[in-house]
Amino acid sequence: MEPALFGKSTLALSLTFAVLACATTEKTIPDSRESVESIADGSGWQPFPGASKDAAFLERTPAEFLPFVKACNPWDEWDKPAEPFRIHGTTFYVGTCGIAAIFIADPRGHVLIDSGTEAGAKIVLGNIRKLGFEPKDIVFLLHSHEHFDHVGGHALIVEDTGAGVVASVKSSAVLASGLSHPQDPQYGMHDPLQPVLVAKILSAGETIRVGETKLTPIETPGHTPGALSWQWESCEDDVCRSIVYADSLSPVSRDDYRFTDHPAYLEAYFDGLERLGRLDCDILLTPHPSHSRMIKRMRTNTMIEPASCAYYAIGKARDIEERIRKEGGAE
Repeated sequence: MEPALFGKSTLALSLTFAVLACATTEKTIPDSRESVESIADGSGWQPFPGASKDAAFLERTPAEFLPFVKACNPWDEWDKPAEPFRIHGTTFYVGTCGIAAIFIADPRGHVLIDSGTEAGAKIVLGNIRKLGFEPKDIVFLLHSHEHFDHVGGHALIVEDTGAGVVASVKSSAVLASGLSHPQDPQYGMHDPLQPVLVAKILSAGETIRVGETKLTPIETPGHTPGALSWQWESCEDDVCRSIVYADSLSPVSRDDYRFTDHPAYLEAYFDGLERLGRLDCDILLTPHPSHSRMIKRMRTNTMIEPASCAYYAIGKARDIEERIRKEGGAE
């Protein structure tokens, strides 16, 4: 492992994002290792003193979040049904307890990010209908990263809705074939996906627009080669917020994979983290809700948390740094 590349990781990102966090004036967020790690991996909930679901524990939880908070737990089952809820404006959570799916409504057509597993996709469709929307009005089906727990239900969603699948260049081949990308650190670990037709492959700098909704993809490879994060603006009356659906970005791999054997891939990993950490980010969402400690933020009514993307990126950089140490790549 090149020392220069390793040095680029936590130190550079921490310094950059600390400046961004200090510039945030709407809300003060403690600049501490504990706050960074809690956003990165959900540890802000576990352990949590006095954690229970009694009335006192839930007294600050907004009514619209209560059904989800009562039914779901951190690191919950991927296909466990959950009630849908409004996140902000016309952005809704329609996934399961353990796997997120994000629905963005627009009068000219809707957008769905991630489908969950094949079983989870059926819950997603039901949740969209519970909210009073018709799944057939979904125009675009987007993705975070190309693993079965997040895109395994794409084929089912397309069959039910006719939505056009949008993919990054490297994810497009995975979705079309159902086979993992050879550069995926988890290559060979998962069963094939149900193949699905890709309607649009994203070009560099391209955005997705439906009516007044514009989504900007951010390349954040690392967990998979074709992973994307997404940013869009959500408005309620005259108040608008920047929402970011940030990919998992965890350095998980098969047993014989070493990130330090792939310096170009590792550099792209850190570049994506830097892009993510610089985003305007009022509300952070993640494919696994506990990665952004969503339940805790729902319970305490702090879903709006400026600088959370910066802290999330720092936490993930520390995860990679620890992985590099374990591989013997750092002196």
